Amino acid sequence: MSYTNVLVDKREMIGFITLNRPQAMNTFNVPFARELNDALWEMEKDPEIRVVVINANGKHFSTGIALDEFKGKTPKEYREFIQLMDEHNHTIARMTKPVIASVKGYALANGAGLSFACDLTVAAEDAKFGTTAINVGLICLGPAVPLARSLGRKKTLEMVLTGDIISAAEAERLGLVNKVVPADQLEAATLELAAKLAAKSPLALRTGKAGIYAMQDVPYHQALDRLSDMFAALCTTQDAEEGVKAFLEKRKPVWQER
Repeated sequence: MSYTNVLVDKREMIGFITLNRPQAMNTFNVPFARELNDALWEMEKDPEIRVVVINANGKHFSTGIALDEFKGKTPKEYREFIQLMDEHNHTIARMTKPVIASVKGYALANGAGLSFACDLTVAAEDAKFGTTAINVGLICLGPAVPLARSLGRKKTLEMVLTGDIISAAEAERLGLVNKVVPADQLEAATLELAAKLAAKSPLALRTGKAGIYAMQDVPYHQALDRLSDMFAALCTTQDAEEGVKAFLEKRKPVWQER
């Protein structure tokens, strides 16, 4: 399959998906989300690939959903749109192969959610993470599902409701990142981890991943679907429209609570 918004490659049992909208800080739009999801399934079905790495071109991993996508949609269209934006959360959890995020620069909102949804994350020392949608009148509910699986309710609420940005070191302390390395060592450290996993029994890897996900006390996909519905409904409100508009106009938003 041919891709534009992501690039795909494979080397020595490792598949690589490179986010490729650097001019837009690798923000999600419809083609980007579709290609990311298609590339993940392509890697899953490739018998030569045992481990998948998601990295990024440009300075940043991903800064979330492109804000110009939040306009002119009906409630039904928002539901379909948000479902697509969240699809990678379902896909990564359903894949049998480990997926590693290799994060540099900003991983914000849906970009942070992508990192949280990956099974493992390696981050550069200067990487930053944040569920920042609240700052434009939206809310990171899709990312909150994998986030809560790592953090628990109180810290998840703090991150989602404040929209604060945290350092890679803090993300590692909280259990959102497996390893933090100097920026110039990010690629090598990611490859080292991917190669270590690729050398393991593929069956054991599949069983281990499936087992960890199966022991969650609340059905993962049910939670994602419910929170996606809530986010889509929020997108139709005046406050959501105002938040995005104010951000683009570089002014403080005036919330109407409707």
